[in-house]
Amino acid sequence: MGSSLQPFRPSAGEVASRQPNTTMIVLAVLPLVFTFLKACTGAVLPQYPPLPPFIALEEHFTIAEIAVQNTATPPWIVQKLLDLDGLRLEEMDQGRVTKQFLSIGAATVNLSQSQDANNVLAAAINKHPSRFGGWATIPISDPAAAADELTRSVKKLGFVGALINNHDQGKFYDNATYWPFFARAQELNVPIYLHPANPAREWASRFQGNYPQSIASSLGLSGWDWHQEVGFHILRLFNSGFFDEFPRIKIIIGHMGEMLTFQLDRVIDVGETKRGWPARQRDLRSVWNSNIWITTSGMFSLAPFACLLRQMPVDRILYSVDWPYSNNTQGLEFMEKVRRSGLVTEEQFQGIAYKNAQSVLQVQV
Repeated sequence: MGSSLQPFRPSAGEVASRQPNTTMIVLAVLPLVFTFLKACTGAVLPQYPPLPPFIALEEHFTIAEIAVQNTATPPWIVQKLLDLDGLRLEEMDQGRVTKQFLSIGAATVNLSQSQDANNVLAAAINKHPSRFGGWATIPISDPAAAADELTRSVKKLGFVGALINNHDQGKFYDNATYWPFFARAQELNVPIYLHPANPAREWASRFQGNYPQSIASSLGLSGWDWHQEVGFHILRLFNSGFFDEFPRIKIIIGHMGEMLTFQLDRVIDVGETKRGWPARQRDLRSVWNSNIWITTSGMFSLAPFACLLRQMPVDRILYSVDWPYSNNTQGLEFMEKVRRSGLVTEEQFQGIAYKNAQSVLQVQV
């Protein structure tokens, strides 16, 4: 009589429950591996000092009357933009951000709205002076009023400069109509942060193609266009004689150089050398090295960062997160990765984290 016994086959759940916890094993074994390697090779494992302070330059907020301009912004983003207290500070602490410099980005504002936004921000800074600093919101369509509001914001409110849209509803600042504002910035010795802006209405057809409207919208915004428009704008300013007119102007751009870092050598070779751009008092490379600063805002990859290091003096590279569109923990992880990468020295790392910002913004943390 044959046996009725069947081989024991555990269920999938039982098998899974018996599997070793891989993470725990790795954590347990790693110290032994490092000790073994050190004993065999005499290698000295890298030791890092505690993380330095982090100053984040392109961090955003809004006020209710400006928030309604962009109905496409997700409600959870709007909630964070409006917050100037607990939630913002909590997320700053999670990402080890010592101080945020706050700004309203990609909004078209009149003088009254600018003043309201600046007053709200000034009150938040007064409440948390060690945690917040301010970029002025400016009515750039009215250059004279913009210059006066910049002066008020710097001299009376203690702001470090202004963050402005990359264009004024399709018009760029190589037009001398806008230059009184930049003359005031140079006079005050404060930087102007040139921030991507929503495309002008007449540009909409550029982004259309054989794909959904959602793709066209993305390509017109952070998916492509608003970055390259900022890089293009720097070239417009250069070729208009803007930097001859304002040799001491300080311009900050974000997102690891808004594509221009990758193209700079090509632009200089083809434009200045082969295509005969008109000679300026200083060539593009000289302007780049003396009038431009670049932040890491919203970009947390080593490849573009390595390119940036090859193209920009390291003392002009500044940390930024682009909160709340990017998160502070992501930024912290990126900076830890930079530190371990070998791309920068510890002194250079500290500069990017906060010392370079202290220099250009004329602040201390």
